[in-house]
Amino acid sequence: MKKYLIPILVITMMAPFSASAQRTLTLEECRKMAINGDRELEQARTKVEMAGYDRKIAFANYLPNISGTGAYLHNPNDIALISESGSATLRNAGTTLHGASQQYQQQVMGELTAYIQQLAATDPASAMKYMQLMQDPLLQTALAKVSAVDMSEAINSIGQEIDDALHPDLENILVGSVTVQQPIFMGGKILAANKIAKLAEQLSEASYDQRYQQTIVDVDQAYWQIVSIAAKKKLAESYSDLLHNMEHDVELAVKEGVSTESDALQIKVKANEADMLKTKSENGLALAKMLLCKRIGLDLGTDIVLADEQLEEIPLARIGSEKSLEDIYADRPETRSLELASKIYDKKVAVARADMLPKVAAMGGYMVSNPSLKNGFEKQWNGYWSVGVVVNVPLFHGFEALNKTRKAKAEATLYRSQLEDAKDLINLQVTQLRKQETEAVEKLNMAKSNLSSAEENLRTATIGFNEGVINANTALGAHTAWLQARSEYIDAGVELQMLAANLDKAEGNHKATL
Repeated sequence: MKKYLIPILVITMMAPFSASAQRTLTLEECRKMAINGDRELEQARTKVEMAGYDRKIAFANYLPNISGTGAYLHNPNDIALISESGSATLRNAGTTLHGASQQYQQQVMGELTAYIQQLAATDPASAMKYMQLMQDPLLQTALAKVSAVDMSEAINSIGQEIDDALHPDLENILVGSVTVQQPIFMGGKILAANKIAKLAEQLSEASYDQRYQQTIVDVDQAYWQIVSIAAKKKLAESYSDLLHNMEHDVELAVKEGVSTESDALQIKVKANEADMLKTKSENGLALAKMLLCKRIGLDLGTDIVLADEQLEEIPLARIGSEKSLEDIYADRPETRSLELASKIYDKKVAVARADMLPKVAAMGGYMVSNPSLKNGFEKQWNGYWSVGVVVNVPLFHGFEALNKTRKAKAEATLYRSQLEDAKDLINLQVTQLRKQETEAVEKLNMAKSNLSSAEENLRTATIGFNEGVINANTALGAHTAWLQARSEYIDAGVELQMLAANLDKAEGNHKATL
């Protein structure tokens, strides 16, 4: 047996020198690289950031909405508040009134002269007195001055001013305003929307945790798969070297007549099978490393070697103590997601109900314009303040808000039902994994015991074969049994490591940090 172990020791001693140019990675390093390079994880992290902005946007609804507005309006046709005929009448009002006054004076003097003439026929004395009065120089002078007075210019000027006021210069209008709106009561919609935004942010964090844990599990499985294949590759190489050495010894024994050709052929067949097994393990190891490189963001052709790949024994998995179901439900992102979703739809009920309630808001503003609206479209800047309260009371809109409320209640009920189903499945999953853990530990112990027996059997058979007291078939059987026992021991150790990774995910033990 010792002479067969020499090639194995040589290979083991050469391994560190051949791996010096390789990149050695630990499990933690692989996890960190996968977390930093996972695009889906980066997208989930971005969604968390977006949800944080949505929460800030929702909070802004508590604050007043202040807006400023500026406008310029050009009217190619000016605006008149009076018709063209009315404008002409107003502008010539003095001339018209003066002409009417002169005509009225002449009419009065004519009627007075006719009256005196009629009076002269019945009362000549009285008629004579009136004639003398009318011919009085003082009266004639007064009448002449009244007739000479011309008010047409002044009245026309007043009419012109009034007409100009009725033709405001609105060809170019400039307006500016600042408006403040402060919600007072929106039916509870703003409060519910803020709570929904906070829950949505927590929901995105739970989605990130879920992707984070899945990334860890995927890397762990790829890592231990490589460790398993690498261990079996070493096993295949050792087995192949043993058989080739044994083949050489048997050929010498055949020449000396101690062994038969049949023994030599059997060992040669086994040696060829070992070579094929070694080739398959080399190809499988290369493919497994390419998969891990893809998961951790390295080029597929990167030459890597894992820290645990160099170990002679698969390290024992560290499995934590059992957690209570309540702690598991709190740590599992799936249950947290469903619980948050049900809470979100509870708040959506409040949002839908708010559409059926009155809404009150305070408003205020300051507006300036040119022409000024404050003083008869005066061509200068002027402004004014305004404050008020707006109340909106929904009356009827086809029961839309009522049906939205009922729909939100139904969705909340749906998510609560899904949450209970998820808890049952998680309970079943954790229980199953814990039982598998017990079975895997027993399987590992049994495989270790079988390996010890196989190694002792191999040692005895090798000594007997070297001494010539055991035939080749018996020695080959011992080698095959040892190979199988060693392979089962490797499988049991890797199975326990993968089980530990799945159990950590099932119990929500991997905590993500943003």
